[in-house]
Amino acid sequence: MEEPATREFEMSLSDGASDDDMPLTLPTEGSHSGSIRKGCDPFAQTQRSKLQHRRARINQQINKEMLMRAGAENLFRATTNNKVRETVALELSFVNSNLQLLKEELEELNSNMEVYQTDSEAVNVPMIPLGLKETKEVDFTVSIQDFICEHYGEDSSLYDKEIKELMELRQAMRTPSRNQAGLELLMEYYNQLYYLDQRFFPPHRNLGVHFHWYDSLTGVPSCQRALAFEKGSVLFNIGALYTQIGARQDRSATAGIDRAIDAFQRAAGAFNYLKENFSNAPSLDMSGPSLCMLVRLMIAQVQECVFERVTLTTQDIHFTSQLSLAQEAARVSDVYLLVQQTMTQPLMKDYVPFSWASMVQVKSEHFRALSHYYTAVALCDHMSPVASAEEKEQHEEEAEKAFLQFYVSTPPGPSLSQVLQDPEKRRKLGKAHLRRAVIRHEEAMRVHGLCKILRKMDILQDVLSLTHKRSLDKYSELDREDDFDETAEAPEIQSQTHQKPDITPTNFSTVQVTDIFQRLGPLSVFCARARWGPVRLICLQRREGGLGLTLRGDSPVLVAGVIPGGCAAEAGLREGDYIVAVDGQDCKWAKHGEVVNMLKSCSESGVELSVVTLHSHDTQVCERRAIMLSNCGDKENARQRLLGAAKGQSSASLLNWNRKKKREGSSVTKRLGSTFSLSFGSIRDAEDMY
Repeated sequence: MEEPATREFEMSLSDGASDDDMPLTLPTEGSHSGSIRKGCDPFAQTQRSKLQHRRARINQQINKEMLMRAGAENLFRATTNNKVRETVALELSFVNSNLQLLKEELEELNSNMEVYQTDSEAVNVPMIPLGLKETKEVDFTVSIQDFICEHYGEDSSLYDKEIKELMELRQAMRTPSRNQAGLELLMEYYNQLYYLDQRFFPPHRNLGVHFHWYDSLTGVPSCQRALAFEKGSVLFNIGALYTQIGARQDRSATAGIDRAIDAFQRAAGAFNYLKENFSNAPSLDMSGPSLCMLVRLMIAQVQECVFERVTLTTQDIHFTSQLSLAQEAARVSDVYLLVQQTMTQPLMKDYVPFSWASMVQVKSEHFRALSHYYTAVALCDHMSPVASAEEKEQHEEEAEKAFLQFYVSTPPGPSLSQVLQDPEKRRKLGKAHLRRAVIRHEEAMRVHGLCKILRKMDILQDVLSLTHKRSLDKYSELDREDDFDETAEAPEIQSQTHQKPDITPTNFSTVQVTDIFQRLGPLSVFCARARWGPVRLICLQRREGGLGLTLRGDSPVLVAGVIPGGCAAEAGLREGDYIVAVDGQDCKWAKHGEVVNMLKSCSESGVELSVVTLHSHDTQVCERRAIMLSNCGDKENARQRLLGAAKGQSSASLLNWNRKKKREGSSVTKRLGSTFSLSFGSIRDAEDMY
């Protein structure tokens, strides 16, 4: 059984503690792959750092309160004394009250959006970024050393540099800078986890390393020994970092808008990949409903950026251009309304920060108001943009065609064609749209005023005030003293966009990594899932007929056949053995020709081979069954259910959080006599006898 998710509640320094201009130099001398990617200094006194220290303090207080509550609950269940039970119940009420206040304070910190916004003076509506998930330090040393000794049969002290490099990489990963270098750091660690999984995490038992991660919004701790939990948390942080990069872009120019669009689309891709490939998440921020909400939120922010770009690039003031702006704004309002509905679902309602829900509602109202404003501008300010009769007729036809498709349903009264031809009817319809714009602006300002976090964001207040005043001024301009007719209700605008947002998958191949522990040998053979006997020393002395063996393949070279009665057979060499060293020289990665040259250049006293033999294992049967289930469309835990069933364990535990394992048929073992050999990278078609 995994440990309870509430154990060892404490906070580490990451995410907010880092800053783009505060690189932390980590020692890399003597490291295996020589990664130059660094984390940031967690002790730099930046705004994000101060925010992080407050998080740490609150989490320590929460930890104390939770320990007190656990003790009080145990006492309440254990005692039968009514007086003691009353006292404990009173104490529990105080503890729960304190916990609620602390969690609200922590939520306010974790949902702080202003820290991550751009420093540009341009007046743009702020975006919603995510804070990174935080994690405790992990010490791989003892577990990996024990596994190397036990499983690989090697001296673990020879791999101290590799273990140190892995630890430094993980430590740096905890504090990524808020730029491309930070993303590459997270991707490098994520890619390295693939090799770590293959090397040290066998399917039939656990390595014993505990991964502690905290919910990105509530700070609730989760602890698991599954490497999938580590991978999923890192993937979440990749998506979160993309949101911070998108939020910090200067969107006063098209280049900044394009960068923001790309970042938010990649964030959506990371969250969507996490949702589709991981199941039974131990923390709420990585649960299906939460990830679905985050994907929709990112898509909405992309749509908002598209509107901003259309606004910047629309140079002409033609009637159809203004209608297009109105439809783009309506589209943004629609997608934010969808996000708002997702946030009010039962599981998300009490989880999503109030500031997020308020911001989404504010944006939905704000952009709906803008759609009505641009409609009024189109109707009242842009009659005919050209002078010649021929061009005028052509543009009128285009305008009428666009206007007939502009509304969700045809409004009652005069036809839209008549409205376009009559300036007074256009003025009245434009006034109706402005009236709805003002109402929506005021609703956005009302919702904004209810949230104290949003009230602190001056730039949002400026945007809402400016657009509200602009609509009011326009309404006053169109209003007349003799206008006694009641203002009609403006029709609903049909939303439309010129660019639909994409969910861009995370491309991990852009960051190439080298297996830190590659000295253990090729993964095709020297992995945690393979089982072999101890290294055997075989002394061969060449005779007239040669060594009496047949070799095949590369890295490592396989003994494909042994001639009965030959030198190799008498020395104890067996078909299916892998040659790992020749005369003490490691040749796990050696090519076929290199090993042959070593054998041919042996002295008269002979040559000493170090060989290993792969054996069958019960889990290999489970592996083949898991492959079949995976091919039938089963999701994440097919392999875990098989292994759990083999042990007589329940597979329904939410703590068994695993990523879907994609295997190909080539990984199934191939029988060679009484032994098994895993597939290797490059197999020669012809076997050579020596």
